[in-house]
Amino acid sequence: MTGGRRILLVEDEPSLVLTVSDRLLSEGYQVETAGDGNLGLARALAEPFDLVVLDVMLPGRDGFEVCRELRSRGGQVPVLMLTARSQVIDRVVGLKLGADDYLTKPFEMIELLARVEALLRRSPAPAVSAPSGTYTFGDVRVDFRRAEVFRGDEPVTLSALEFKLLAYFIENRGALLTRDELLDKVWGYDAMPVTRTVDVHVGSLRQKLERNPSHPELFLTVHRRGYRFAG
Repeated sequence: MTGGRRILLVEDEPSLVLTVSDRLLSEGYQVETAGDGNLGLARALAEPFDLVVLDVMLPGRDGFEVCRELRSRGGQVPVLMLTARSQVIDRVVGLKLGADDYLTKPFEMIELLARVEALLRRSPAPAVSAPSGTYTFGDVRVDFRRAEVFRGDEPVTLSALEFKLLAYFIENRGALLTRDELLDKVWGYDAMPVTRTVDVHVGSLRQKLERNPSHPELFLTVHRRGYRFAG
């Protein structure tokens, strides 16, 4: 059941706006649209939406800028980015700016619906039973009560998803965690098409928390199986 969840589609290609809107409406969602980045940002900040479907290539302000500004101004609505770009670096940039997932055009409508449903199912509260105090590893200190992370005396800025992922790693330190388990427990995805979302977020944690991200000592890759946290 969609429960009339409100979706903002920020897209400037008329045929795609019509196709996606019609399909989402037929599934019971309420759909609002914006044809450029400035209007999309303004509506996302001013109105209560359950999900923003955001194209990257937009007039006025591109999707990367919209996502960055939305997050910097406290917007926590889930964001699914649409991009015609095929290079991995562009998808990585979107996720690091705070997007929750992405789809590369052209895409099958059934896959878009699956991503939409998964993001809307995801609870805004962490899906992990994080400890209530602090946890320290190396020069990193995690304060779960305040949802803050420090390296030495310097604060480390993590997105909400990065913090949830870190908390789950800490709660399950030493255990092998598959990508499917992480998608289920942290993102709330039951079953999804292949996605690099987990790998990108683990890579971001390495960049922010490892002494040498190119040779990780904390967030270890278990070949073809998943990850293990050794903190």
